[in-house]
Parts: sequence; structure tokens; C-alpha cells
Amino acid sequence: MSDELWKMTAVEAVARLKKRELTPLDLIEASAKRIAEVEPAVNALPTLCLDRARDHAKRIMAGGAACEAQGEAGWLAGLPVSIKDLTDVAGVRTTYGSPIFADHVPAKSHPVVERIERKGGIVMGKSNTPEFGAGGSTFNEVFGRTRNPWNTSLTCGGSTGGGSVSVATGEVWLAHGTDHGGSLRRPGTYCSTVGIRPSAGRVTRGTVSNLYSVQSVQGPMARNVADLALFLDTMTGFCPHDPQTFDAPAVSFSAAVANPVMPRRVAVSVDFNGTMRLDSDVREVCGKAMRRFEELGCIVEEASPDFGPVDEVFMALRNQHFVVDRELQLLEQRDKIKPDIIWNTELGLKQTTSRLAWAERERAALFRRMVAFFQKYDLFVTPGAPTAAFDVNLRAPETIGGRKLDNYMGGSTVNSAITVSGSPAIAVPCGFDRYGRPVGLQLVGKPRGEAALLQAASLYENLLGLNKLLPIDPKPGTVPTST
Repeated sequence: MSDELWKMTAVEAVARLKKRELTPLDLIEASAKRIAEVEPAVNALPTLCLDRARDHAKRIMAGGAACEAQGEAGWLAGLPVSIKDLTDVAGVRTTYGSPIFADHVPAKSHPVVERIERKGGIVMGKSNTPEFGAGGSTFNEVFGRTRNPWNTSLTCGGSTGGGSVSVATGEVWLAHGTDHGGSLRRPGTYCSTVGIRPSAGRVTRGTVSNLYSVQSVQGPMARNVADLALFLDTMTGFCPHDPQTFDAPAVSFSAAVANPVMPRRVAVSVDFNGTMRLDSDVREVCGKAMRRFEELGCIVEEASPDFGPVDEVFMALRNQHFVVDRELQLLEQRDKIKPDIIWNTELGLKQTTSRLAWAERERAALFRRMVAFFQKYDLFVTPGAPTAAFDVNLRAPETIGGRKLDNYMGGSTVNSAITVSGSPAIAVPCGFDRYGRPVGLQLVGKPRGEAALLQAASLYENLLGLNKLLPIDPKPGTVPTST
């Protein structure tokens, strides 16, 4: 039986668990077997906790307190999932991708993990991430590099790269992740999975020091939109540990996706009115894919909000974020922190309060422009990334549109601009380039408009049918010589 279970969708697996056609232990063994088969090729889940998972499964099967969330939206009934290695799981090695924490084993789980486990999610292991989640390619000094299953010579993106690969290959059915400048969206684009950056406050961030920042959020990844909606239902809701959280919606995201409403007017832009660089293959594939919303009966128009000096705004806010998180570590353990993090943190230490004030004013102005934009349009569609997946040995693409990057964040505009705007966004597959590399779109919705966003993504996914290609066996390949 376990030879085929990993191919099921999460929604199907949960339905069968609820009917007791399967047990959580059946799925754990199927997951463990699949992990053993594919991990040598991809390195997505470097830390496993199989005995802990089996113990949790037995508690669920016994009922009682382990099933107190049964019947709630997002009940997973014993479904195996992965947790990003930035996020604590009690009793499980959690390194944050850093040599500083290489042997760290937390005594208590992060609130989002507690919520996932309370709702019947079973943690199989920790997914690989760049050091402290900083970077668009998943590698670190503790566990090494995670590889793209479509071509193992290429990156899976970052920073939720291990999570994306774990669902793309069928190691687990759902993956937890985080997103600051595209960390749930870029790995989705590179691996042909789906990942949503929810509105700030939708999912608890629990124990972070940046509790009052809206830049970084937690969220789900999956193989298809219905599975994604299910896991967002699992995660969402008020949390007393996070002052920005709010109650879950009265109508679940799964219910919204089951009865999708088509967006009436869709704005599309491949390059933010010519202000963003991207490779020619991505421009061609995404340009054609965007127009396919017309096949759903939508009015599709070329239009983009005015993003203003969004790169400078994002970096000013990001640098301050790094100061809050890393200033003290830099003083004490600088030699164990990678240069990109040192660079970001020191930029923050050097910038003035006036510069931060300017960034906050610009962020507020962009939010107001987005609100006005969404009074006309129901959905905004962009490329999911400016390039397809690049060499796994690089920390960032060497060039975008033929021009060298100024820094490792230089290719993040398409995602980081949406972060600054305060809108939720989802990555959905839209095709492949001439080298067979996945290409995706980024669908952007109104603030707190995740239900409508997921509905649009579901309709588009059903039109293309690319989700049916997953899960896949890892494939060896070579790095394309040109873009």
C-alpha cells in the first residue's frame, strides 16, 4: 500500500484518514519510505523525527485529547507534514541553518507548530533553509545544499526550499514555511509547487523579536491549491503570543476553494511598467500564461500599480529587521555568520532614523496606492520570479536580463515589492522554459483577501492542469549555458 500513498493529494489523504480507510501510521511509513528513496538526490529534510511522529500518530488513533480539534477547519487527522528549520519543534534538532545552533534542541515548540499538531498534523522532520532564512537559494554550513527535483543541478530557491522540495517529491503532503522577500513564492515558482504569503496576522509568528513588523510571515506550501487552502486553514487564527493575529474566517479557505468565484477584472504586468528586469524566457512564458485568464472569462488588462522606490524601501525595512534579529549575535559570534547577513545587519546599523521614517512613509503611500488599484481590479498577476532556477552552487543568479546583480537581494523585486505593499500573494505554476525549468506566476490579492486569491489560483490551476505532474522523482540534469 505504501508504494502509492505518497502520490495522493493532501485533501484525498485526509478524507481517507477521516473515513478510517487509512491510519496515520500508514502514511508515516509511506512518507518514511519515500524520504529514504529521494533524500540522497535532493537533501530536503535533513532532520527526521520518525519515532516522535509515530508516537503522535498513536495518540491520534487513540482519540481523546489528541483529537480535540477534530471537526474544526484545517483538521488534518494524522497527515505527515514538514516544518521549516527556522521554527522550533519540541525535542527535535532545530538549527535555523546556522553553525551557532548546530546542536540546538528546543524544549518547546513554536506556537504555529503547536497549532499544526493540535489540528492533527504530524511532523516528520525539519526542512532545509538558508542560514536564518536569508537568501534565495537553500544552502547552509550545517546541512549543505537542497536541490531542485526537476533538475538536481539547479537550486530549489529559498528560503523555504526544503519545504517546496519535500512536497514536490512526495516526501510529505504539506510543508510549513516563512516568507519575507519571496521565501514561500520563489521556491514554489522554481519547483512547480504552490506557496502563499498570507496577509500579516493571518498566521502566528509567535516567538519572533520582530513581533510588530509586517515584513516576515508564516504560511503553507503544497502541490495544489486545494491542499494549500487546507493547510492555511490549519495555521490561521488568533494567537495570544502574536499581537497582530486575528480570528480565522467564518467560511474556511477550503470551502471557498470548493466553490470558486471567478475574478472579473485582472491586471497583468510582466515588469511593473518597465521598471523590473527579467530574463527573456520568463518574459515570454509568463506573458503568454497571463493572458490565459481570458479563457476563464476574465477581463485582462495590462496595468500595474506605481511601486515608487520600492527596492530602497524594502531594503531599509529589511535592514532594520536584521538589526533587531542579528545585532547581538554579530557582537558575540560574527565569525559564525555568513557575509550576506553581516552585510544586511551592518547596513541597518548605519542607516539613520530619518531614512527609516522615509521608508515608513513610502510604505504607507504604496499601501494606499494598492488599495486604490484594487478598487478597479480584482487580481494582479506578475511573474513569480525574474529568472528560472539557476545553478545550485550559486547563492543568487549571476545576471538578470543580461545585467549583473548588485547584491544577493538584487533579483527579489517582483516578490519584495508585494511584501512592502501588504497584499497576500500566491505562486502558481504556469509552464516551463526551453530548458524544461518550471516557470510560475505570482497572483496578488487585496489585503486579507486570501479566499478570493485562492479561488482565482484554483480556477487557473484547473485550466492548466500542471499540478497533475506532481509528485515527481528527482531528475539529474545540467545547468543551462544561457537564459
